[in-house]
Amino acid sequence: MPRSDRLVEMIRILRDGRLHRAEDMAERLGVSARTVYRDMDRLIASGVPIEGRRGLGYRATAAVTLPPLNLTMTELEALHLGLAAVTRAEDAELRAAALSLSGRIDAVLPEDRDRAGGWSFATPPLGDAVTGFRHMGSLRAAIRARQKLQVTMRDAPVTQVLRPLRLDYWGRVWTLTGWNETTRDFAELRVDRIAALKVLPQLFVDEPGRMLADLEAARGARA
Repeated sequence: MPRSDRLVEMIRILRDGRLHRAEDMAERLGVSARTVYRDMDRLIASGVPIEGRRGLGYRATAAVTLPPLNLTMTELEALHLGLAAVTRAEDAELRAAALSLSGRIDAVLPEDRDRAGGWSFATPPLGDAVTGFRHMGSLRAAIRARQKLQVTMRDAPVTQVLRPLRLDYWGRVWTLTGWNETTRDFAELRVDRIAALKVLPQLFVDEPGRMLADLEAARGARA
């Protein structure tokens, strides 16, 4: 399993809010406990809300509010890069939000903010994570309108028909959760790996066994 996929899978394991030992995750993922420790350090350093330590275990936490923050220069640069990536997306709503947010941040920066290197958007895109943004507008609109999608993934060139239910963000990676009418099962697709996307004219309604509540119930039963 590639490291990027393994990191996403770790986040999925942790998002139930329970404490997970590194040894248990290592057995589930087919890697060593040392690899899990390194991956946890990497996720925590990247800003994914995880707490815990080696020998005790790890669990994910969810931030609900944004209290006043004191940012280091490195944290400010990371925020800058993230907003720069969003402004390269084709989603006009997200671009406008990023520009608005950058203006609000600029307004509260200290007078010597030039030391931060400026707040322009000359930064190049951040690889594949940025390419996924080109689909965000269509995905969000389809979820709101309850409109089916035709999806082709880069690593699986079989066209699938999906009922989009939810978008999740895991730190540089967006996933789309939905009911896959092709495989007749729930699916979680990485948005940055979508090769082709088409919004279909068909709408869908809630049906037993195909709703987010059914997916969460199934996960709870497996836990």
